[in-house]
Amino acid sequence: MRLRPGGYVLGMTLGLLVQGCQKQEPPTVPMEVPAVPPPANAVPREGPAATAPVVHHVLDVKAAGPAPASAAVAPDAGGSTGAGEAAWTTATVQKPRGEPPSITLRAVRTGTHADYDRTVFEFDGPRLPGYQLGYVKTPVQQCGSGDDVALPGEAALEARFTPARAHDDQGQATVAQRTLKPALPSVLQLERVCDFEGEVTWVLGTARRAPFRVMELTNPTRLVLDVQH
Repeated sequence: MRLRPGGYVLGMTLGLLVQGCQKQEPPTVPMEVPAVPPPANAVPREGPAATAPVVHHVLDVKAAGPAPASAAVAPDAGGSTGAGEAAWTTATVQKPRGEPPSITLRAVRTGTHADYDRTVFEFDGPRLPGYQLGYVKTPVQQCGSGDDVALPGEAALEARFTPARAHDDQGQATVAQRTLKPALPSVLQLERVCDFEGEVTWVLGTARRAPFRVMELTNPTRLVLDVQH
């Protein structure tokens, strides 16, 4: 039986359509990517950034001996966790830094723990100014007037920061109180005795010349001063 030319073309077209309908679709690739767990020894970012995408800070935990007092990191009352253990001492601890500009002191806090009292100096920005902490002779003086400052207790522990300031661009104090009287077992009173020409100094009146330790914390930037009971 002979097909007409038009019928032959129509038959070929129908055959190709049927063959195309039977063609298999390629397998799809799932788009879900499994979550990657945070690295070991990591802690989440604190504060307001806790609502932002999670960023982990990896802590370099070493099993060696105690870290230097000027560089060690330890838990803060605010919940930060760090590595290392600062050494207790009665000698002067110092870490000079001379890079301008002055770093602004934003807060001074105190609190007591089982075996020590803690003072926290919080600063703007990602780094601390240079510092020197140690016991000084009494009475101490205001850096501008030279007037004596009476502090309770048997010893005076000075915390000096440079380059630093405790005021804003309008000259207003960033820590309103220049005298704090927490009356803790070791730390009886704190007095700001200097905020002048890139130097900020606070003096702690302590019950005795007790060992202390110094620690640096970040997020926010803080220097911690612990004094044993």
